Amino acid sequence: MSALAVAIVVFGLALIGWLAARMRAATFRTPGRARFTALPVHYGYFVGICALVPPLVFLATWSLTAPALVTDAVLATPAAAALPPPGFERASILSEARELGAGRSYGAFHDLSAKLAPAYAAAQHRYDWIATAIALLLAFAGGGLAFTRVRPDFAARTQVERVVMLLLLAASLIAILTTIGIVASLLYESARFFRIVPIGEFLFGTHWSPQVIDARDPGASLGAVPLFWGTFFIGAVIAMAVAIPFGLMSAIYLTQYAHARTRAWLKPVLEMLAGVPTVVYGYFAALTVAPAVRELGVALGVANASSESALAAGAVMGIMIIPFVSSMADDSIAAVPASMRDGSLAMGATQSETIRRVILPAALPGVVGGILLAVSRAIGETMIVVMAASGVATLTANPFASTTTVTKQIVDLLTGEAEFDSAKTLAAFALGLTLFVITLGLNIVALTVVKRYREAYE
Repeated sequence: MSALAVAIVVFGLALIGWLAARMRAATFRTPGRARFTALPVHYGYFVGICALVPPLVFLATWSLTAPALVTDAVLATPAAAALPPPGFERASILSEARELGAGRSYGAFHDLSAKLAPAYAAAQHRYDWIATAIALLLAFAGGGLAFTRVRPDFAARTQVERVVMLLLLAASLIAILTTIGIVASLLYESARFFRIVPIGEFLFGTHWSPQVIDARDPGASLGAVPLFWGTFFIGAVIAMAVAIPFGLMSAIYLTQYAHARTRAWLKPVLEMLAGVPTVVYGYFAALTVAPAVRELGVALGVANASSESALAAGAVMGIMIIPFVSSMADDSIAAVPASMRDGSLAMGATQSETIRRVILPAALPGVVGGILLAVSRAIGETMIVVMAASGVATLTANPFASTTTVTKQIVDLLTGEAEFDSAKTLAAFALGLTLFVITLGLNIVALTVVKRYREAYE
């Protein structure tokens, strides 16, 4: 029986246990019975959890260990004696035999795979039934033992709440451990890279050409300054030059000038920009904006205007970031006490003067925090720069020229055919670690600014 079928059966048994325990606990309400300490539904949840959690934990663990057990059983068969030594060819044959045995493939490149497929099918069938028997046994045992504890004096509610608390704790730990794992993998792979390339040459070198690396001095071709400059130029200069004015002006209009009915329509429409997939923005940048920017550059007399310019990628990225700036500015302006606005108007200031001299200065910390969050979002953007920016690393302030970013180079480095242990591939992890540190710093600064702002007006 497949794991999905076993899980469905286990859920059914848990539901039966839930109903039986609830019906039994309902009899505690009859006169003459001792006062019970929980509602009938709590007893039902207690029995259902005891019947459901142990087999599901077992199935999750089994799914990780069963493939190794099945492979060991196949390797013990006489046909496996003809396998080549451990390596890529051996792994390929075993993988092919596994697919044939599971019925997910109908042809084999290796004759030995077809001979091992029946052994794989038999071993998988045997271990599936073993897992089914153990999972059902755990469901019956857990549910049965829990059902015997359904008594008026049993605090089922406390036990259920404790289980829920443990599940919430596990969920939070998964998020924390995932973050720790990401950071640890970046640190480990980056340390391997910095054993090959000195960190000084990587952070301060001005030549980036991973396609041609000198084995005697790999750091000479892996200077990341052009990448950092391109990322800053596209994400923090051009994109913000588009996002900040439009985002801030839209927030001012929606909070200070727009009618409530107009605001109810325009604000959701504006925030829909944040829900557009970035690949759509990438297509828009590559097919529509980039040719128009190149024609504009040629019209302005820029001889080397490129169709993969920084201006095309940055402008579209700025459009994508407008909802982030607008939303934060909107919340910050709306949080300014009405007494400050009313006092300014009472002193004879016009509405525009009040906005310019009272509301915006008071909302400035929150607006700055939103801008910093938008910058961290922009410099980490991938799809737009992959589809619209160039792969050539250049140090230029010309917005019509080709340039590249850190995220673009990470994609290029990890999609090539270089060995994983090479300096070229490991450079992607060093770039990722650097980008992680930069965006983390921007987020910390932004959240600190926003926190101080909120404390000032709450």
